[in-house]
Amino acid sequence: MNSRGHISRLAGACAVVALTVTLGACGSSGPSSAGTSAPAETSAATSPAASAPASATASTGASAPAATVAAITTNWEAFFNAKTPDSKRVTLLQDGTQFASIIKSQSGSGLAALATAKVTNVTVNSATQATVKYNILVGGTPELKNQTGTAVLQNGTWKVGVASFCGLLIIENNGKTKGLPATCKTAA
Repeated sequence: MNSRGHISRLAGACAVVALTVTLGACGSSGPSSAGTSAPAETSAATSPAASAPASATASTGASAPAATVAAITTNWEAFFNAKTPDSKRVTLLQDGTQFASIIKSQSGSGLAALATAKVTNVTVNSATQATVKYNILVGGTPELKNQTGTAVLQNGTWKVGVASFCGLLIIENNGKTKGLPATCKTAA
């Protein structure tokens, strides 16, 4: 690899690091009051094969239901995978319809096509919220380990919490919420 290619890969990895640090810092999203429903699990039909996380617990310390952990893991990894169709990714984000145009525009970027997430642990905090520990991989190589985000149950589907996604958008927008959906302004 020439030095130009190495610099390009390093710059891409640094961008993932910056975005993911914000995702972890902003990952304490609560469930949306509109559309939150009783516990149910739905998995992403078009996601890549997901393996079970290393461990999973409920907030009581007991084991979390395997179906819940599997749904959270599958949906989280599918949302952060560029191979998942944009329309499906919208359904895997809390209040995702507000972000449809943003998801579509980002799916075409070179870095987004290389980055994926691998869930390592899920802690179910309540019937509608879970803490997700995960790694960010770029081109299959782990670039960031032990990141934290929030999954929420909305309309019967476990989704990436909007505050986690907004954190990424805000950092991409140089710390500003101007031009972002109103939801991100309240999450900031």
